[in-house]
Amino acid sequence: MAKGKAITDPARLTGPEKAAVILLALGEDHTVIWQNLDDEEIKEISQAMAGLGNVSASVVEQLLVEFISNMSGAGSIMGSFEQTQRLLSSFLDAEKVDTLMEEIRGPAGRTMWDKLGNVNEAVLANYLKNEYPQTVAVVLSKVKSEHAARVLAALPEDFALECVTRMLRMEPVQREILDKIEQTLRTEFMSNLARTSKRDSHEMMADIFNAFDRQTEARFIAALEERNRESAERIRALMFVFEDLSKLDPGGVQTLLRAVEKDQLALALKGSSDSLREMFFSNMSERASKIMREDMESMGPVRLRDVDQAQMAIVQVAKDLANKGEIMLAGSGGEDELIY
Repeated sequence: MAKGKAITDPARLTGPEKAAVILLALGEDHTVIWQNLDDEEIKEISQAMAGLGNVSASVVEQLLVEFISNMSGAGSIMGSFEQTQRLLSSFLDAEKVDTLMEEIRGPAGRTMWDKLGNVNEAVLANYLKNEYPQTVAVVLSKVKSEHAARVLAALPEDFALECVTRMLRMEPVQREILDKIEQTLRTEFMSNLARTSKRDSHEMMADIFNAFDRQTEARFIAALEERNRESAERIRALMFVFEDLSKLDPGGVQTLLRAVEKDQLALALKGSSDSLREMFFSNMSERASKIMREDMESMGPVRLRDVDQAQMAIVQVAKDLANKGEIMLAGSGGEDELIY
């Protein structure tokens, strides 16, 4: 719900927004209600409250008819980050309030520079390309070098080179200037980012395309290339496919082999490149690789759809293992880095 003009029609409010209006109207004297909500409900209502803006008194009255006598002189109410934080602080411990508010405001991180490190490089580059090169140089000097490299690569080339030049000539930045840049980032960039999807749309589409069978994927990619080649290329680069497993280190392959079903792996390898097959076979015992080769031969012809499903399932196992920190799918920033 956009801030600005007062909300005068309760029908425009979602369920969480209606709950936010009621809890704002009840105020800190009725925080016992919050104690009966679970964490997800608190988060959802808090997010709605923080973006609520002005709500007319008539709407409040319609939503709180049974309490009209208690709020006849209350007039309109205002939902804001500050009001939300103050209300949450009255019944939750400070650490939990900070965690909730950080999730509402934007990417995780203790400092502004930590937060920027968790912003997708394309999103950050899109914002920075409109700033002065010197400002961009300061920002990139404060984030991790791997992230700065990805942001530079996403900037227009001439502009990126100018920023690199400024970084090379950079002298220690005065505290006042750094504070001003931090404040600008917080008010202009992070606040807007917190009100939009935290996930880049191309990443979302890459996951969707990963779930297609290969014929559907090829059809959509080809059609998208005709309309927007740049987007098609970005989606293709973000997609993590079965063949990308060839970049796993030996330890990662061994871990993956222990986690996948052998029948499923045999089916997946039926549709893979020879080099990927050999990579898996070379990480098995001689006996195990011989058995799998025989199993694959005994399958005879298999449906492409079944191969796709088996490959997608193994890719998902690999992603789950990576999320647990048991294997490494992403490199240290080189050309062999895997993105998904």
